[in-house]
Amino acid sequence: MILPILAFGDDILRKKAINIDADYPKLHEFIQNMWETMYEANGVGLAAPQVGKAINLFIIDTGAFDEKKQSNSVKKVFINPMIEEEWGDKWEFEEGCLSIPHIRENVSRHANLRITYQDEFFKTYTETYSDLEARVIQHEYDHCQGVLFTDHLSQLKKRLIKNKLINISKGGAIVDYKMRIPSGR
Repeated sequence: MILPILAFGDDILRKKAINIDADYPKLHEFIQNMWETMYEANGVGLAAPQVGKAINLFIIDTGAFDEKKQSNSVKKVFINPMIEEEWGDKWEFEEGCLSIPHIRENVSRHANLRITYQDEFFKTYTETYSDLEARVIQHEYDHCQGVLFTDHLSQLKKRLIKNKLINISKGGAIVDYKMRIPSGR
């Protein structure tokens, strides 16, 4: 089932997500719905808060970068992730977000990270990622921390996109996927 993606301005996008356990209701169905939603919206990552659940879970599939030979293609579910360490030179890359359509800006992030997480069967892993895979993980991890990619921008850039963000929060973004605007807007 395709889920609506929350638009910028929704309070859930600013909440720190909570950890879950194997008893979380209908978890496998929810994860399957997240995959369908992400692919329908042509995304490379999707965090549970973006579809209205303030739980510490995100998915990524960097296969879209494979066409350009920029990625090793990682397709995974990350539950209760914790970034243990980030290192290496920071590098800029133009990021976008399904919750903030039509806005793309350069964001500086560390080149490498080590993350501990659980898969959909609650097996625990600690792994290292680099380059685009690390960037996608950092972006989705931020969602679970209540942080958006626009929070990483300079004050000047934030001022320059302020009206666009307000427009998105009021339902002014035209997208080809289900989107839910914040209530009361």
